[in-house]
Amino acid sequence: MTTATQQSDSLIIRLGQWVEGRRAQNFITALIVLNAITLGLETDGNFTGVPRVLLLYFDDFVLAVFSIEIFLKLLYRRLSFFKNGWNVFDFVIVGIALMPDSGPLSVLRALRIFRALRLLSVVPSMRKVAQALISAIPGIMSVGSIILLIFYIFSVLATNFFGNTFPDWFGNIGKSMFTLFQIMTLESWSMGIVRPVMEVHNWAWVFFVPFILITSFAVLNLFIGIIVDAMQSQSAEEHQTLRDENVEIISESSEIHVELSALREDVKTLKDLLESRSN
Repeated sequence: MTTATQQSDSLIIRLGQWVEGRRAQNFITALIVLNAITLGLETDGNFTGVPRVLLLYFDDFVLAVFSIEIFLKLLYRRLSFFKNGWNVFDFVIVGIALMPDSGPLSVLRALRIFRALRLLSVVPSMRKVAQALISAIPGIMSVGSIILLIFYIFSVLATNFFGNTFPDWFGNIGKSMFTLFQIMTLESWSMGIVRPVMEVHNWAWVFFVPFILITSFAVLNLFIGIIVDAMQSQSAEEHQTLRDENVEIISESSEIHVELSALREDVKTLKDLLESRSN
């Protein structure tokens, strides 16, 4: 019974190591990309290159492979599987795909495209960027709060200044915020909004130019700075982890070298003792 259990555990370990290996993960990556393409083709009613039933069969095959992968990882890692955030992410994505898509839940069939997000956990470079974005969330929320405050202040002012003459754009705070958002993105802001307003209020540039300078050229650049800093920190942490691992390997090699030297000395001493006794 013990031997059978050991063999079973050994098989699970080998399967777990294989499914987490480079070849298996490259295969999974290829399936994710192909599945994303086929899901897009299913939405094209004019596509006749491949019978639609084959696309559905391929989709079921991909889902089966993903489910087996998650199952093998669960057997191998057990509860520690859920300690890795990317494993939980994959588990949720595959779980959504396994939900029934018939009857009132047929809308869930469209959620299959979320499987393409698994590229974030499979491709190392994408995973690094995603981790940097996640670590930058506190800073992004702080900057977002500043932008929201600026938008609210300028929206109240714009409603008071231009609400009566341009009610479609600045009739209330909601409309003003949407119009100011369009101005911030620099989409048709001059000829579409600001110049018509200046024809009635020739001083309006005093309001709009500072708003554009503050939002488009100052605050939004803070987002870029926060994300770049997060990516640099992520790279620095990975380099530090690699250095620590190299230091541990070197330390272990040094300890092994010392032990081997001591063992040689013991063997030499024992050999000399035997030779002295034989003489």
